Amino acid sequence: MDGKKPYHQLVVFYDGSCEGCVKDRANYERWAGAGGNDIYWFDITGREDVLLSLGLTPQKVLRELHVQTADGRVVSELDAYILLMRRVPRLKPLAWLIGLPIIRPCLSWLYRTWVERRLQRQGRI
Repeated sequence: MDGKKPYHQLVVFYDGSCEGCVKDRANYERWAGAGGNDIYWFDITGREDVLLSLGLTPQKVLRELHVQTADGRVVSELDAYILLMRRVPRLKPLAWLIGLPIIRPCLSWLYRTWVERRLQRQGRI
């Protein structure tokens, strides 16, 4: 993958053509500080060939956040957010909260609905 270094423990596949996604990345990097230096942010825009070579479906990656761990495991949607949040002290309580059995399904539905609407509004699906 372009620019990935051996010290990157996580690869975050994000939509660089989504203004909110870019802002979320900037916030995360600011909050994580040096703790975020081992994260490689991979913009999926126009990179379907790379995604397919990794066994990832471009449309699914567009609709859900995906994170690849150093051992090659890929987690998506809320599991990906929880993995990222647990690495930042101020976000750990939120990671715990969104993982609760009562909250998780509701938040997952809201997330999927929001992304679908955003992509439809942008004419990308």
